[in-house]
Amino acid sequence: QVQVVESGGGLVQPGGSLRLSCAASGIIFSFSAMGWYRRAPGKQRELVAAINYSGDRKTYTDSEKGRFTISRDNAKNTVYLQMNSLKPEDTAVYYCNAAGSYNYESDTYYSSPNWGQGTQVTVSS
Repeated sequence: QVQVVESGGGLVQPGGSLRLSCAASGIIFSFSAMGWYRRAPGKQRELVAAINYSGDRKTYTDSEKGRFTISRDNAKNTVYLQMNSLKPEDTAVYYCNAAGSYNYESDTYYSSPNWGQGTQVTVSS
């Protein structure tokens, strides 16, 4: 059984930073691409960043490039999302997706059915 557990969300002021963590089990983590998504109030869930199995290929949506960094530690079965220079529009529930498909030609991540419960990130003064 696949388990995906996010942590690290919270309330932060604009311009601040947070690091989200996602621990996954029930998969061969070191062979698995991983993705971070978010759902803002009234909006659809969208991809934030994704990383291939080894960590040498990453993809971000344009609005996060330069502010967010995805990384992974295969020894800990954990993927991270470092978020800097946070803006109020980054407020959302952030979800981790495990063992999706990473397309190397287009740097596109396709999600799997393996989702975590989400962690709330609120950016507000």
